[in-house]
Amino acid sequence: MGDVPSDLRYTKEHEWVRVEGDEVSIGITDFAQNALTEVVWVELPEVGSVVEVMESFASVESVKSVSEIYAPVAGTVIEVNESLEDAPEQINEDPYGEGWICKIKTNADVDVSELLDSESYSALIGD
Repeated sequence: MGDVPSDLRYTKEHEWVRVEGDEVSIGITDFAQNALTEVVWVELPEVGSVVEVMESFASVESVKSVSEIYAPVAGTVIEVNESLEDAPEQINEDPYGEGWICKIKTNADVDVSELLDSESYSALIGD
């Protein structure tokens, strides 16, 4: 059904999280980009905006639909992937690499234990 790297954490809404100290990178999963088909536009969050857990903070538009992106952790947006504005297809081509959406600095030690590990996410998507 899709690539599910074991070093990431996942939400039931198909976002992935890569923890790097008190910063996390966020994107959508291979399963999600495949379901969306061709991504044609990305609405990125504002750098400096504060997000709460599972708050909608970005969106991805494909030829099929528009999907909200939810913050897997609370914190402040410190960087966005501006290259997606000119090349949103990076989400389809490399969802766990060049297709990342943003980075968030967490308020404290980030606790991702509530998020799904690769095995649990694979079970969720029927892989």
